[in-house]
Amino acid sequence: MTQLTILPHPELCPQGMQIEAKPGKVLCDTLLNAGIALEHACDGVCACSTCHVIIQQGNASLAAASDEEEDQLDKAWGLTPQSRLACQVKIGSEALTIALPKYSLNHAREMD
Repeated sequence: MTQLTILPHPELCPQGMQIEAKPGKVLCDTLLNAGIALEHACDGVCACSTCHVIIQQGNASLAAASDEEEDQLDKAWGLTPQSRLACQVKIGSEALTIALPKYSLNHAREMD
């Protein structure tokens, strides 16, 4: 199992969280199953940037982002060099420290 440390987020995870995750699982699904209400407007098909996360530690152990993921990340709020889309990250064997951005740009919700 891989140790995931989710840093505190005022709305989604106020106390922060430690999760044990099975390598090979998708990060977005793992966070949702742990009770973290991460936005995921496209249901994990890499068609939006709402599941944007920042991998503060352990990023080097992950597969590189695809061109499609990089294109979607360009639309994310608070983009950093460690930014990834949680729907595209498959958990590896190295521990990860994850920050949840303060905001998410969900154009579908904002148009309602």
